Amino acid sequence: MAKLTLRVDLGPGKAVGPGKIRLLEAIRDSGSISRAGRTLGMSYRRAWMLIDNLNRTFRSAVVTARPGGKRGGGARLTPFGRTLVAHYRAIERRSQKAVARELAALQRALRR
Repeated sequence: MAKLTLRVDLGPGKAVGPGKIRLLEAIRDSGSISRAGRTLGMSYRRAWMLIDNLNRTFRSAVVTARPGGKRGGGARLTPFGRTLVAHYRAIERRSQKAVARELAALQRALRR
């Protein structure tokens, strides 16, 4: 089925898209950047770089991390991080609904 994939460009080097949002949701669910990265098939370094980019993009941090590894470390979404995920998912839902007819037409036009 055809679907719309959104990336919100906020300026040079500043974007939010499905990958970063999935990473934030995985951090929310796991409490760990490394576990979230593994869940999504990415290295800790890649996950950390994406989070660092988000934290530098916005005035408020998106994720806070506590060093400590297996004994006491972890990460969590800040209130703004949770808001960012909610806004992105709302934009996604509204956009999908707005283009549903056109996506259905493209789907019907596909070679079988």
